[in-house]
Amino acid sequence: MTASSALPMNYWLMKSEPDVYGIADLERDRETIWDGVRNYQARNFLKSMQSGDLAFFYHSNTTPLGIVGLVKIAQSTVIDPTQFDSSSKYYDPKSTLENPRWHTAIVEFVETFPMMLTLDALRQIFTPDELWVVRPGNRLSVMPVPEDVAMRILKKARELG
Repeated sequence: MTASSALPMNYWLMKSEPDVYGIADLERDRETIWDGVRNYQARNFLKSMQSGDLAFFYHSNTTPLGIVGLVKIAQSTVIDPTQFDSSSKYYDPKSTLENPRWHTAIVEFVETFPMMLTLDALRQIFTPDELWVVRPGNRLSVMPVPEDVAMRILKKARELG
């Protein structure tokens, strides 16, 4: 593949509860499978990811909420193994090895931001159309981020450092 035919990089936002798996856990582990997503729209976004894409790591269900770091998609279109594990809370009896319903990605640690970009701060900078996470009632755990918005998030995160 030549550089001119390479696919463009995409940007994403991925939420995780820090008491379940936070940015510090990923920094320690360096890489992890992003398993357990059980929303079809979020799953479809995961399936759209490409190796090399970047994602903002967002701490959810905590106080305060916000973006805490950056990860890279190390491997895309991974079949989520938890759907086949009957002891997992993410088990899906309708999934089969021949026809898995849930896909995910493997993410790799890139950096922890010096300070969290809180949801309140994000709401002051971005409209709900620019950054979905600021939409009232948005519960998606994986969502796209337009490139221009991603560049503004990175700039703001580094200004806080």
